[in-house]
Amino acid sequence: MEPEDRTDLPEPPSRAELSDRDLAVLAVERRSWAGPGAKERAIRERLGITPTRYYQLLNALLDDARALEHDPVTVNRLRRVREAKRFRR
Repeated sequence: MEPEDRTDLPEPPSRAELSDRDLAVLAVERRSWAGPGAKERAIRERLGITPTRYYQLLNALLDDARALEHDPVTVNRLRRVREAKRFRR
């Protein structure tokens, strides 16, 4: 008996890519910001969302494996900052 030909099986579903908004949030967080309010202004102008919503999205991204895969340096840095804040509470 010959082995079955498995070439007709569908590919396993790939994990969805990060959205453009998710990528934009990570890009904003990668930058350094020169003065008070500059980052918040950029969040409103570039992303069209409030800073509060931005930080909600960012916090969710820190727990997303796709974000870690896309930008491990930024995500790991922010995870450390988040854990340090939790530890101080």
